[in-house]
Amino acid sequence: MKLETGQLRSLTLELASRGELELKQDIQLAAKVFGRSQRAHWLGAAGEVRNGDDAAALRAPDGSYVLFAAEGMRDEFVSADPWFAGYSAVMVNVSDIAAMGGRAWAVVDVLFLGSGANERVLEGMQAASATFGVPVVGGHTTRVEGPTRLAAAVVGRATSLIESHTARAGQLLLAAIDLRGSFRNRSAFNAATTASPEQLRAQLGLLPELAESGRVRAGKDISNAGVCGTLLMLLESSGVGALLELGALPAPERVDPLRWLTAFPSFGFLLAVDPEHAPEVCARFRALEVAAAVVGEVTAEPKLVLRHGQERALYRDLQLDPLTGFGGPP
Repeated sequence: MKLETGQLRSLTLELASRGELELKQDIQLAAKVFGRSQRAHWLGAAGEVRNGDDAAALRAPDGSYVLFAAEGMRDEFVSADPWFAGYSAVMVNVSDIAAMGGRAWAVVDVLFLGSGANERVLEGMQAASATFGVPVVGGHTTRVEGPTRLAAAVVGRATSLIESHTARAGQLLLAAIDLRGSFRNRSAFNAATTASPEQLRAQLGLLPELAESGRVRAGKDISNAGVCGTLLMLLESSGVGALLELGALPAPERVDPLRWLTAFPSFGFLLAVDPEHAPEVCARFRALEVAAAVVGEVTAEPKLVLRHGQERALYRDLQLDPLTGFGGPP
């Protein structure tokens, strides 16, 4: 990804003013009401569940974790591309489970069928279910006036976790993104529907393998907040900052920097790892045809700074301007 000299500051200002990033601030409402963590009691076990992660991790009596997450699709996305919206409803949930170091188990959906909608939404969900090997086992479907609305939830399992609150100063930042795709719309970079199920499952399966080996403990999957917004949420949760080297970020050839930094890739993860593990982790992603590289470092001061060559620009100071509200102590 190439930037012209002097472009970094204006690019940073444009990235920091994105509407998708502003929408993440609405999470502060949930942070205010529910707090940094909750106590869970079930199956005779009790434990703390930290809010603000890609999935809730519920500790089971045997020491493993049950993971639970949910995603909603935007109305305009469902209307414009119902099949891919259905596919994405499953795909992003499965990705959330992998981002936590787990393996997805099953999905349920909530579908309000409005005007202009048809079974294409469900066909997309079924295609993703078959591709990722995660069944859609139930949900809720009804007819409504107005646009079609879609949400889905997923349950998964893990023995070791990758979490958002465990990044530490001195770790290296890694980006792992499947670049073997193309833009489906303005922001969605799709590398999933043309790949084989075996390839996709192996890629997602690498995240729990890295967690179980102790190579990766902190990370997040790249969301519609883009690379910088996703990294900001990871940093806020951990109470740290980072220096992000834009020139090192894996990217398609000749892609517009603003478009790529605001893209929502079908397979994209940001990980914070100890320096001695970085070469192995990158190599294991590359063996599965996922572009992976060290793209920066975690710093103690809670600021995200972007760098390109000799230029630097402050993206956000989390101490002065929190994003989700899920930072700081529980």
